[in-house]
Amino acid sequence: MKTSSRRHFLQGCSAAALAGSMSLHSKLALAADLNGAAPLPAQRTHFQPKAKRLIIVFLTGGFSHVDTFDYKPELAAKHGTLVSSRGLRDDEVGKLPLLGSPFKWAQHGQSGLWVSELFPHLAKRADDLCVIRTLNTDIVEHFQSVLAMHTGSATVPLPSIGAWLSYGLGTENGDLPPYMVLCEHLPYAGAQVWDSNFLPPLHQGVRILPGSDPIPNLKSAARSITLHELEQKMLRDVNELHASLRPGDLNLAARQNSFRTAQGMMRAAPEAFDLRTESAATLASYGAASGDDKSFAAQCLTARRLVERGVRTVELIDTGASNNWDSHGNMQDHRPKALRVDQPLAALIGDLKQRGLLDETLVAICTEFGRTPWTDGPTTLGRSHFARAFTSLLIGGGVKGGMAYGQTDEFGIGIVDKPCHVHDYHATILHLLGIDHKQLTYRYAGRDFRLTDVHGSVMREILA
Repeated sequence: MKTSSRRHFLQGCSAAALAGSMSLHSKLALAADLNGAAPLPAQRTHFQPKAKRLIIVFLTGGFSHVDTFDYKPELAAKHGTLVSSRGLRDDEVGKLPLLGSPFKWAQHGQSGLWVSELFPHLAKRADDLCVIRTLNTDIVEHFQSVLAMHTGSATVPLPSIGAWLSYGLGTENGDLPPYMVLCEHLPYAGAQVWDSNFLPPLHQGVRILPGSDPIPNLKSAARSITLHELEQKMLRDVNELHASLRPGDLNLAARQNSFRTAQGMMRAAPEAFDLRTESAATLASYGAASGDDKSFAAQCLTARRLVERGVRTVELIDTGASNNWDSHGNMQDHRPKALRVDQPLAALIGDLKQRGLLDETLVAICTEFGRTPWTDGPTTLGRSHFARAFTSLLIGGGVKGGMAYGQTDEFGIGIVDKPCHVHDYHATILHLLGIDHKQLTYRYAGRDFRLTDVHGSVMREILA
């Protein structure tokens, strides 16, 4: 018997001896570990989770906090007043005029949350929203800030939050990837946004292209299902023989696992992406027309269908690295961007709630940074990048609704109460999913890495 064969035999004997005293979860996890099956079955959390799944909505480009969810009447009152300003580089200092918000504001819901006219549909869901007004990050460049919001690192690309959740929690549906990204146009930093980096490759996000063919080559070219199954069995046999001679090749194991997932997707994905089964009323609530499979409304509806089928993390990236929320020239450019996402997002929240899924699904609506309370130039009506204070939202999944966390000053320039760094935002998301962010680590290059680096505190005041 070859050494590798003896090793596998002894591993099998050990597994069999242990199996009698182990729970079903432990048996499945052991089998997955020994045989390279992946993604792993759903893992035990560090404590009782509030949420089981995460939907991330990333509004690329940096939407303005002082034009959306952080009402500053004093900013309008002092419109045009010169204030100390800072540009994209540390040496870009000077004075620029304050820019009052050009949009109307009102309080909404029993909570009285302030929301601007840009989001009339989300305003109707005010009592479900937790508005984080004091988010802050370290760098005001798109590429680095997008990475920071996804990976916790603005300098060196690291695993994305969806990859960390796949690694830490496993999957609830082996026929669908645990991390799926609906992305029509590549964002800043490209595929690094959903990369697994040093985590095993099977945890990498799968990009979905909205439209009639969301996953290329999903349909079998075989003449019959019987022939296809025979071909697949022969291919598996060849792959397993090849892998058995290379037991230490993790990339080879990952490719085999991707083939298994792909085979499951051929069964499950066509149904999951088929919006024709949705009622006319549901389509209308999202703002999607019959036959629409590409709009942001269709993407939001698809996200609900995916989490409903056990996908752990679904991300929607509403625009790419151009034609986004980066409104340097005129804040009125926010109007069409908000019109595209407002109704679908409100409908997604309502749909999840109506189906009893919002309590176990955390929705994070975020962006890479905010925009300056002053103008981008002496004569412009737009705003530049601003990382010192900006707004993002959390909804459902164990979060208190109808509240605003933290406070910025009268102009929205500085944080005066309860700052929330990106690491705190990530720590809170992980906590809601039952994970202690300090314990979710992966050893690489002699160091234990985690999503929150060596920082992060849970925002306990927002926990329901």
